Amino acid sequence: MSEHWSGERPRYGKTIKVDNGIKARSKRGDIGATWWSRRFIEVLESFGMGGRLTRGRNYARQGQVLSLSLSTSMVIALVQGSRPTPYKARIAIKSFTTPEWQRIEHALAGKALYAAKLLAGEMPADIETLFASLGLQLFPASSRELTMDCTCPDWEVPCKHLAATCYLLAESFDNDPFEILAWRGRSREDLLERLRTLRGTTHARVAREEAPPLTRCLDTFWQRQTASSLNLGDPTAAVRVDAVLDQLDAVPITVRGENVVDLLRPAYLALRPPSE
Repeated sequence: MSEHWSGERPRYGKTIKVDNGIKARSKRGDIGATWWSRRFIEVLESFGMGGRLTRGRNYARQGQVLSLSLSTSMVIALVQGSRPTPYKARIAIKSFTTPEWQRIEHALAGKALYAAKLLAGEMPADIETLFASLGLQLFPASSRELTMDCTCPDWEVPCKHLAATCYLLAESFDNDPFEILAWRGRSREDLLERLRTLRGTTHARVAREEAPPLTRCLDTFWQRQTASSLNLGDPTAAVRVDAVLDQLDAVPITVRGENVVDLLRPAYLALRPPSE
């Protein structure tokens, strides 16, 4: 398609329609079904992009975006315009550094509900507060944190190709809130693995702090404990004779398919005093 110069900005021929593009689910009104995708669009609009963003809404709904890929710091889309060759639109954001992610992961690991909500496809409502407490911003705080460019001749940012990309990016956040975190530098798999490791370490540390080593209580281990010492409120409570097995770290030994700890437990229970 040929371009025509009007003295102010380039004009193009008719947009080439495509049949296999990515179409926004929203057919009218605002795009974004969840608070976090709408928040992303609101952030862009707060940078003064609101008027220019609307130029790409029809492109997003008509399916002019042929592909959309997200990786650390970068979103790349191919958008069909008025030329035979699709334009390449790119939206870049600075990823968090390794030390910053370590702080984020420790904060998330301390709140089991956060991981649970993310796994359920929901972004915790107060997650921005958590990031702010770390001196970080989940969403870009200014337009300087975003870099947008497109291979089309339009010098306005965002052009309609970039704007369409923004809308479809918001809908991808609707589908999977982990995409926001992946854009910032942590994939779903890596983040969940790190959280599992951190929570396992935390639980092990808490268990060690709450239960004294067996070597320090051998002389009283078999004695009946008082309710006040156990803090259970049950005057008949006593230490179970098989409790020592529960203090062991996981033993990766099985006999005929059964864990060795489970096989030992009946023998320990047989040592109970008759009164028990």
